[in-house]
Amino acid sequence: MVTVNLGMLHYVLDHVYGAFMHRTKISPPFFSRGWGGSKLELLERLIKQLFPEIEGQNWPPSLIQPIWRTIWETQTAVLREGVFRTPCDEQLMSALPPESHNARVAFLAPKCVPPQKMACVVHLAGTGDHTFERRLRLGGPLLKENIATMVLESPFYGQRRPLLQRGAKLLCVSDLLLLGRATIEEARCLLHWLEWEAGFGKMGVCGLSMGGVHAAMVGSLHPTPVATLPFLSPHSAVVAFCEGILKHGTAWEALREELAAKKVAMTLEEVRERMRNVLSLTDVTRFPIPKIPNAVIFVAATDDGYIPKHSVLELQKAWPGSEVRWVTGGHVSSFLLHNGEFRRAIVDGLNRLPWKESPQ
Repeated sequence: MVTVNLGMLHYVLDHVYGAFMHRTKISPPFFSRGWGGSKLELLERLIKQLFPEIEGQNWPPSLIQPIWRTIWETQTAVLREGVFRTPCDEQLMSALPPESHNARVAFLAPKCVPPQKMACVVHLAGTGDHTFERRLRLGGPLLKENIATMVLESPFYGQRRPLLQRGAKLLCVSDLLLLGRATIEEARCLLHWLEWEAGFGKMGVCGLSMGGVHAAMVGSLHPTPVATLPFLSPHSAVVAFCEGILKHGTAWEALREELAAKKVAMTLEEVRERMRNVLSLTDVTRFPIPKIPNAVIFVAATDDGYIPKHSVLELQKAWPGSEVRWVTGGHVSSFLLHNGEFRRAIVDGLNRLPWKESPQ
């Protein structure tokens, strides 16, 4: 009788998928155009400014005014899509590609329920998630729990993708930091809009993989309690690009050649060390502990080829009171098979928040 180690199978599936996506010539590697020059220096500076030295220094954000159109409507629910100018400041706006200047959202909400008795969760995009559909499918069954879903299309993705970019393969390292910085700004403004304009009684933010890193940052920086729900997420982009499978899909030689052209001779290992230093800016363990730590629920996979276990545990250790839930599988199989666990975490995280008091 042959016994099969399922954990190893999930891990191997991640590597087979990774080899197909990142080691073949089907698409170019990440960062084929190098580091990003002066944009990289700008982004390093702007990300450091995310940490408010004085409580509330970066709050409130710009008030966005989405222009909505109804996609479909039933007796119990409505799906609308909205467009708004990205609220990023002039420096960020000048660094963003023109295609990314307008943000797009899908908003799926129950009808006939007052907003103060509903929750809404902002869903952020994982690597390569260019459309609204997957996240709407994740959020759709939550309508019966009176939980609305707000899906943000990331800069550099979908209709916001730069003309020269193939798929999700960002051209420069600076693009990764820019995508993150702009996503955080837009998500914070959406939460502010949901609270003050739409009047929702509870809010949350979730995301899968890269989207989970951004969700953790947004939840950390929000001045009022929100449920924070990172799924299959590392504590830092360093893990994804320097330890996990994506390291095989990164243009290390192009990055080394750009440094050599500046008379900086480096071995490939030294180039990887420079990448670690740059991406350490995305280390969520450096961010403040969210206001209600037990409303932070991480869902991680037991045999993830992209995200090692130690990375998830580092986040839990940095945020005492948060919870880690393990699902059996790898990154790809969990992404496909465990939506029920992700939904359960969303419901539980929101249940750990108090309802916002209605104005008298």
